[in-house]
Amino acid sequence: MVAKIITGKNIRGLLRYNENKVENNKAELIMASRFGGDIDQLSFKNKLTRFENLTMLNSRVKTNAMHIMLNFDPSEKISTGKLQQIAAAYMEKIGFGDQPYLVYQHKDTSHEHVHIVTTNMQAHGKRIDIHNIGKLISEPARKELEIAYNLVKAEGNDLKEALGIKPIHIEKAVYGKTPTKRAITNIVTEVANTYKFTTVAELNAVLKQFNIIADRGREDTLMFEKKGLIYSILDKEGNKVGIPFKASSLNGKPTLKNLEEKFEKNKEKRKPYKDDLKKRIDKIFAGYRDITKATFLKELQRQNIHAMFRQNEQGFIYGLTFIDNKNRTVFNGNDLGKAYSVKAITERFALTDRITQPNTYLKSRLQTEYLKKSNPETAYFKPPEPSGFLATLFDKADYEPSTGIPCKRKRKKRKGIANDNQLTQ
Repeated sequence: MVAKIITGKNIRGLLRYNENKVENNKAELIMASRFGGDIDQLSFKNKLTRFENLTMLNSRVKTNAMHIMLNFDPSEKISTGKLQQIAAAYMEKIGFGDQPYLVYQHKDTSHEHVHIVTTNMQAHGKRIDIHNIGKLISEPARKELEIAYNLVKAEGNDLKEALGIKPIHIEKAVYGKTPTKRAITNIVTEVANTYKFTTVAELNAVLKQFNIIADRGREDTLMFEKKGLIYSILDKEGNKVGIPFKASSLNGKPTLKNLEEKFEKNKEKRKPYKDDLKKRIDKIFAGYRDITKATFLKELQRQNIHAMFRQNEQGFIYGLTFIDNKNRTVFNGNDLGKAYSVKAITERFALTDRITQPNTYLKSRLQTEYLKKSNPETAYFKPPEPSGFLATLFDKADYEPSTGIPCKRKRKKRKGIANDNQLTQ
């Protein structure tokens, strides 16, 4: 089991995200703890009011919303009753058993998972401390539940990949399929809260994966001067379609001002993942003697990395951005190092692919070629004759046992004959 906790400042947005899933038959509300009524009788307003009655008790606390995801291995088929038990036990262990919370069973991926919406504001107006809750409290609780409910254990740094969890539980925005504002809000909120980007361009590198773009307008416009920001849906060709929405009109207020506050923090947050990304890129190149651009991009996708080459209207490629969907980080090639710049990477591309052979094979082959060239008549790696392998081993012409090291005979000196040195003296 994998547990992930996302904190936020907008309980309405978290609630709306999950309720939209229910409306589209992609999720089901399976539990409502401390709401004082049956699930079927709770309206959106009832749920929101229950949370807001707590969050309004202390207006100084800005981070008061929690979105928890419990993900299970694809091989596990867990009943609704058991999911309810696991969710309740988890909330109890992390200290939220007395808090109101809603449990949604999502059905939009191949593995079982639930989303839990709650608040850290308590009835007496004090907040529950959630600093490092994931590492210090959630992880031990997760491990205990794996044992108690006989769940598939998830250990190591590749938990999300091992369980086949998608980078984010959102779909690409498709114009006309889902209300535009709702689609944009869901995607932008999730990306802004979970990805570590440091510029608007890096944010767009992530958003474009989901057919969304954040636009500041042309530099000579009043919108750009006033630091305005709008969000639009993109079609398959990357063109804007539909009505754009101001950032200030979306839940969570992903305005340029609020995003810029994240930029500096994200520079520090993404540092621990830099070396891991470089190693995964290096590993791809190490597997090929020659590699094409298309193959390089495919290999990156296998590792949940998306590479975006940036080019101008004239077709000149001037930049490269790596989106690590595994660790939810974004790096420009230059930020990783000179060897990962767009120039260095493109110079390594070839017209065809050639896979690197194992080192042992290359070594023996090189040794063979060297020995054949240096002494072709007595090459140590002589291929077997057509007569058969055994015949080659025991054929007399190729196998002559030595009789031992020959002894040197001592020459006798003849009397009366001087050596050359004596004659010249």
